[in-house]
Amino acid sequence: MRVLCAFPEAMPSSNSRPPACLAPVALFLALLLHRSLSSQAGDRRPLPVDRAPGMKEKTLILLDVSTKNPVRTVNENFLSLQLDPSIIHDGWLDFLSSKRLVTLARGLSPAFLRFGGKRTDFLQFQNLRNPAKSRGGPGPDYYLKNYEDEPNNYRTMHGRAVNGSQLGKDYIQLKSLLQPIRIYSRASLYGPNIGRPRKNVIALLDGFMKVAGSTVDAVTWQHCYIDGRVVKVMDFLKTRLLDTLSDQIRKIQKVVNTYTPGKKIWLEGVVTTSAGGTNNLSDSYAAGFLWLNTLGMLANQGIDVVIRHSFFDHGYNHLVDQNFNPLPDYWLSLLYKRLIGPKVLAVHVAGLQRKPRPGRVIRDKLRIYAHCTNHHNHNYVRGSITLFIINLHRSRKKIKLAGTLRDKLVHQYLLQPYGQEGLKSKSVQLNGQPLVMVDDGTLPELKPRPLRAGRTLVMPPVTMGFYVVKNVNALACRYR
Repeated sequence: MRVLCAFPEAMPSSNSRPPACLAPVALFLALLLHRSLSSQAGDRRPLPVDRAPGMKEKTLILLDVSTKNPVRTVNENFLSLQLDPSIIHDGWLDFLSSKRLVTLARGLSPAFLRFGGKRTDFLQFQNLRNPAKSRGGPGPDYYLKNYEDEPNNYRTMHGRAVNGSQLGKDYIQLKSLLQPIRIYSRASLYGPNIGRPRKNVIALLDGFMKVAGSTVDAVTWQHCYIDGRVVKVMDFLKTRLLDTLSDQIRKIQKVVNTYTPGKKIWLEGVVTTSAGGTNNLSDSYAAGFLWLNTLGMLANQGIDVVIRHSFFDHGYNHLVDQNFNPLPDYWLSLLYKRLIGPKVLAVHVAGLQRKPRPGRVIRDKLRIYAHCTNHHNHNYVRGSITLFIINLHRSRKKIKLAGTLRDKLVHQYLLQPYGQEGLKSKSVQLNGQPLVMVDDGTLPELKPRPLRAGRTLVMPPVTMGFYVVKNVNALACRYR
């Protein structure tokens, strides 16, 4: 409602009649009072706003984080690594002593190191000092050799299948053989390391958990996002692809919690595509969207450990190439290790959303995760919070920190592709500076860009970044 009224410069006298426009003003004020009372009674509908024709509505995301209690706490070695047996077959084992490679591996510590992969199924173990063999039966090496990787695929690889119950009995037998041996008596046992949880795989897991759920220290499975088909760079930006992992987590958790509630679950092998990855894509900047979202989603849904396949020299899914050069996912993993702690925090997002088109599925292309900042990082005091954000939109997004995060100093670590290849680039830049090793024994300094208190975070199109919100004094993050 518009009210136009021209008031005279001065009232003629106290006996003068009030201006004629005061009547509509009084009516207008009455209407405002009526709306205010309606709002207090629960009517929160916004007032209609006139916009110029053709003007697009801008979206401002309001972001807050629950700082009182963590929603999850994952393993200190949450991001761990795998080496593929191909390094033995291909003669690369001696290079593991390379100073450069050791420097790169040390950057991702602490971590578990898994030695496994497809070729592990055909490795032959020899242990001439195995006391278990003197008992008249097969020793631990028999079981280690025969049940190493994806038992659901044994029919394809070995011409014979194994059911979950038998697999569980073999794990129990393996543990009984290991316990009397001093060097193995305290060894942990993980399994069954199944593949994608389709119907037959879930049946195998169900049989295994029913028999040996209490025998293993953690339940393991593997995930492959794309089954070897030809992919394009834009496939890595599809939210449907990113969300396939969430459904698999729920399926695994349902079976595990049926028999052993609270049992730890590990994703013991994650790759972008099968058959060793996709040349010029799986080792590019674009693949980082899948990797960073994997880390955020797994921790948020309570998976204790994720093992990246592979650290070095396997197809195109590795973090370090055959020339010992770190690839984009390595730098992403290094930032994660430096900035992210094991405590997961709940994120609260509010903002204006454009009205969806009828019949169209709207999926979240702005993904935000929050953790307590790594307490081993002495650049930040305990109580600080680290956000990591993935922007899959082709437009920049503005994020305003609210609530407990309002008016806090922020350190930005924005990771973007470096060079003219764009999303296909195998080099990255941090806050505009290319990331390269200083020398074989020295990683570069990861310098943040300080943002003034209260400044809006701006995420460029199709990028990802970390944001440390300093001195929040979050209760959930004060103590280990």
